[in-house]
Amino acid sequence: WNRVPRQPPGLLLAPHRAFSNNKIQVDLDESSGVAMMKFKSPPVNSLSLDFLTEFSISLEKLENDRACRGVIITSAIPKIFSSGLDITEMCGKNVEHYGEFWRAVQEIWLRLYGSNMVTVAAVNGSSPAGGCLVALSCDYRIMAENPKFTIGLNEAQLGIVAPFWFKDTFVNVVGHRIAERSLQLGSLHPAPEALKLGLVDELVPEEKLLEKASAVMAQWLALPDHARQLTKSMMRKTVLDRLVAHREEDIKYFINFISKESIQKSLRMYMEMLKKKK
Repeated sequence: WNRVPRQPPGLLLAPHRAFSNNKIQVDLDESSGVAMMKFKSPPVNSLSLDFLTEFSISLEKLENDRACRGVIITSAIPKIFSSGLDITEMCGKNVEHYGEFWRAVQEIWLRLYGSNMVTVAAVNGSSPAGGCLVALSCDYRIMAENPKFTIGLNEAQLGIVAPFWFKDTFVNVVGHRIAERSLQLGSLHPAPEALKLGLVDELVPEEKLLEKASAVMAQWLALPDHARQLTKSMMRKTVLDRLVAHREEDIKYFINFISKESIQKSLRMYMEMLKKKK
């Protein structure tokens, strides 16, 4: 941690602690106990192995810091929250690499979904696939009120399948029927539709997003931590335990699936399509 020098007496500013890695910037306000985590990995905050590792370390630091009770997760890049898993990590690599990458994806979900902290996603741009999973894993989701911004688990569009724990997280937020339809179609929902489906909890104008996230955080932190933490654990334990019990199996399944020539071909075609769009 880099400690920011304390303010001279007379200035009633709370001490802040900041630590910034290459791809994620974190600022902890010790007086409120709230950390602001900003993704800053241009162009689209894709969840590469490096990014996921930094994300895990940042969450672990906050989780172990007594001064921190909650974290607001947002993006420092305009119009995009996170584009999801980095396709280049899943294309044309070896089996060891796929295994390492998938373990890092599991790790970030286990940490975020099982976090003792209050987690608020301030979704200030589009959030497909893994980006949607990050938001779904938080306690509360606020999205910028812009119909151009979309959110959803769109894996089916890429010819791949959202794993069971992505699906479980989604079902727990929106219910079985909406999740089933949305997953089969690989739908990306514009912000107003995401609100209607319960995929996000609130829409606010973009310039008010962080202000609203702070207000929601204050409301959640007004409760005794232990009661909220035990309740969260009770609600989420079954889903977390299921991945923990089947972690190695899930990695093997991912490696076998992603190594198939037909899947590699789908991913290459998708990457070509993205290049043409640029």
